[in-house]
Amino acid sequence: MQDFWKQNQQKIAPWLFLAPGIIMFLLYVIYPIIGSFQISFYDWDGLGQKEWVGVNNYIELMDDEAFYTSLKNNVIWLVLYMLAIPAGLFVALFLNQTVFGIRLYKSLFFFPFVISQVVVGLVFSWFYDPSNGLMNIALEAIGFDAIPVLADERYVTYGIIAAGLWPQTAYCMILYLTGLNAIDPEQIEAARLDNAKGWRMLWYVILPQLRPATFIAMVVTVIGALRSFDLISIMTDGGPWGSSRVLAFYMYEQAFSEYGFRMGYGAAIAVVLFLIMMVYITFFLYKMYRDERGQ
Repeated sequence: MQDFWKQNQQKIAPWLFLAPGIIMFLLYVIYPIIGSFQISFYDWDGLGQKEWVGVNNYIELMDDEAFYTSLKNNVIWLVLYMLAIPAGLFVALFLNQTVFGIRLYKSLFFFPFVISQVVVGLVFSWFYDPSNGLMNIALEAIGFDAIPVLADERYVTYGIIAAGLWPQTAYCMILYLTGLNAIDPEQIEAARLDNAKGWRMLWYVILPQLRPATFIAMVVTVIGALRSFDLISIMTDGGPWGSSRVLAFYMYEQAFSEYGFRMGYGAAIAVVLFLIMMVYITFFLYKMYRDERGQ
């Protein structure tokens, strides 16, 4: 046994270090995913006997208006949440300078990332308040009527997304600041000798070196948009009249709330959400792999 260890130590040692993480990943990620797929084929309240219903939960989804509302809102989240990536990049470019007070600026921009999403939701709920909210006080001061953002079906989803973009932009900023610190200074100097500056420097020299940070930012932002739940729960609880629901929140409503603990139906919604997330992430992985091979 000792001889075997000496001969294969370099091969076995990494797996020993990885083993706890792999076990936790299998137990808390892979197993629940498989369990969700299984439960989605049953009618189950979470306590009693499971009743096999096959694909009936998925068929019911096809005629569920609330599901389509949630799906539409998730698409809006996906599109608008991507604004956090360029916003985070430009904030990082601003903060990656040596000017007076830059540490204070970094702290102010970093602050939204460290506070709880619950706090973010409460802050923006007060900000949107139609009576005493700062936004409506400002609107009325310049002659506009107050807008009840969280009580209006036309604006509520966009209002919640704006709240979510605040901490998400801070997260993307941190990723880009890390990437900017790893940029090769020799390439910057060579570009300056070639008279590259401004947008040309950014597009041809800086952004190519920020591809790993951009990829991580995209994946994290997509996942954040698709699993959006806490802000909706705090700010509107899915209202008004279910117009701000997304798939994650609708799944929770069906599985754990007054709808009768429909675990199977909630699991079917979770499966749809998981498949959408996998399509997006697979697309980004393939695009990054293709770009790397192109180089």
